Amino acid sequence: MLLKPFRRLSLFLTEGRSIGRIAIYAVLITCLFLSSNAAAQTDDDAPGDAVALFNQAQDVHEKGDLEGAIKLYKKALSVVPNFPEAEYQCGTAYLSLRRVDDAEKAFRRALELRADWTLPMTSLGSLLVQKAQYPEAETLLSRAIDIDGENFPAYAALAELRLKTKAPPSSLRELLARLSQATAKVRPTASVWSAQAALENALGDRQAAKISLAKALALEPQNQYALMELASIALSDGDLDKANDAVSQLEKIDHDSGSTKMLRARILAAGGKTKEALKLLDTIDPATPGFAEFKAAFDLASNENAADLEKSLDSDPRNPVILGRLCKLYRLDAPAKALDYCRRANEADPTNIDHAIGYGAALVQARQFEQAVSLFNRLIAVAPDNSTAHANLAAALFELKRYTEAKTQYEWLIARQPNLAAAYYLLGITHDQLAEYPDALANYQQFLRLADPVKNQLEIEKVNLRLPILQRQIKNGKGKKSE
Repeated sequence: MLLKPFRRLSLFLTEGRSIGRIAIYAVLITCLFLSSNAAAQTDDDAPGDAVALFNQAQDVHEKGDLEGAIKLYKKALSVVPNFPEAEYQCGTAYLSLRRVDDAEKAFRRALELRADWTLPMTSLGSLLVQKAQYPEAETLLSRAIDIDGENFPAYAALAELRLKTKAPPSSLRELLARLSQATAKVRPTASVWSAQAALENALGDRQAAKISLAKALALEPQNQYALMELASIALSDGDLDKANDAVSQLEKIDHDSGSTKMLRARILAAGGKTKEALKLLDTIDPATPGFAEFKAAFDLASNENAADLEKSLDSDPRNPVILGRLCKLYRLDAPAKALDYCRRANEADPTNIDHAIGYGAALVQARQFEQAVSLFNRLIAVAPDNSTAHANLAAALFELKRYTEAKTQYEWLIARQPNLAAAYYLLGITHDQLAEYPDALANYQQFLRLADPVKNQLEIEKVNLRLPILQRQIKNGKGKKSE
């Protein structure tokens, strides 16, 4: 009896290959299996029995009965202990049940039986990345790629590993180059585009990353890795709406995921809801990979005690999280001091655009407007969707009385965030300064509709004082149309 071609879970680790190639491969391993085990059996029917059990296990596995499939794989292994295919498929079933330790044992056993088989090699390497056992994972995944240069799952896992271990840019560029060569030969899958996007983003090419993510999600709209990367980039861009959309999709797929909860906490904190973010973080299992580091960074980033943060710099003077937090805390009360911390944060972590934006915001607070305009123009060229960069550029241009240019920035902000009351207020003033009175009136009125009576009390009073005069000017034919 021949083995049935590996289906479903095998396809997960051979994505990008043709079905014909998989079927041929299944026939070949069947022949190898039968020939290598026949001599070791006392019962001539034993190999056939094991294969029959294996095929039954695959049928059950495909129907979603993971526990039933495992029992049948185990029965096949009791007949023929040296059955790598059964070990591997048993490992995939364990992994689907989140029985990670059992899956690891099965993958290791499959590799013991067939040392150069890239399927369990890649599965084990990917699993070890999730367990933060990086050195062994690196060895396994690199070897899998050396054996099979088109092993896309191995590329994706290795990209995740190098990003998690903060590999140097030269290492990321080398991996991206190899991945690009592979994708030029074979049609990439969603996971490959996602891995490529993550590498591009880490190397500062955010626009290329967005293109890669768009391709990933076009192929697989529910790809979790792509959605996570999309949310992360949107957060860096200051686009909370897009980040929220991506995380909402992730929550529908797996609402208990620690990684998804960490992204949601970032969105809450970015929106000023720090207490809600902390409450959410309390629901995450502390053993979740990456959580301890994330929580430590989150606590630093939300620390309001500047003196404590400065003291912690004594032992870690180049910590970008601490420097970035001090940059923000001192921005209003001590702009010059903030400027120094922002500059140091940017130097410590030049790939993080948030530090560069913080530096630019400090320049605005320090009234160094020309320098701020120059910096933000460069940053927007790199990150054209970053709302914070546009808002600070608008503020600097406004202070320089470059109202026409400032107007463009405020209009951009409103197009992206149509309920942003402050933007209507500032755009109204900008139109007012340009004597574009009808447009000033329209924006002032929209501001009054959206403004918070408590938070925006002073601005509301100013607008209410201005409106009667503005309406008379318009009635008397003064003002002009906006350009």
